[in-house]
Amino acid sequence: MIKTNNLNKTYGSLHVLKDINLAVAPCEIVTLVGASGAGKTTLLQIVGTLDTPDSGQVWINGKLTTEMNDKSLCEFRNKEIGFVYQFHHLFSEFTALENVMMPALIGGQSRKDAEKKAKELLDVMHLYERADHKPNQLSGGEQQRVAIARALVNSPSVILADEPSGNLDSKNAMELHEYFFKLRDTYKQTFLIVTHNEELARMSDRKIEMQDGKII
Repeated sequence: MIKTNNLNKTYGSLHVLKDINLAVAPCEIVTLVGASGAGKTTLLQIVGTLDTPDSGQVWINGKLTTEMNDKSLCEFRNKEIGFVYQFHHLFSEFTALENVMMPALIGGQSRKDAEKKAKELLDVMHLYERADHKPNQLSGGEQQRVAIARALVNSPSVILADEPSGNLDSKNAMELHEYFFKLRDTYKQTFLIVTHNEELARMSDRKIEMQDGKII
């Protein structure tokens, strides 16, 4: 589902990624671990088409993203990639339901279809009764579960998550991790997750460690 070939990335004199070769199978939950500065987030951003490598290729679901133009990348990103970050980045003026619907509406789905899928996902995340609440009326764990539902609304090929439980207490973090596996089983979803959480790394199907821009 995800494949990279000899990815390299530099920022000035700093060589952040060094010949990265990575493969993630469909329905696999893979965690990227390593010290801060190892290159994990940069790799995630390049896989997610938010940044470009200096050299190398990225395939997602059989598509070579590193040769797409900007317009094609925007459409591909909206349909094929879901993002979850450490901070939920929800729109404060919209309800949980409206936040989840947003990528579907941007992708051209009808409001009726977007609302139906968003309600289904909120129900799976045990948030159906909170659909009409705005972010400031939700707990931190609930806000992050809304963000995950939003990432899933377009039925993407992959979910990319950067420290998704890094802002949560241990109880909410564990609950969030369990949702990843539930969503994988329910929707046959593929996850690539950057984390410092050892418990999540142990739970994942495979843990990949990075150090100084390399997979070790």
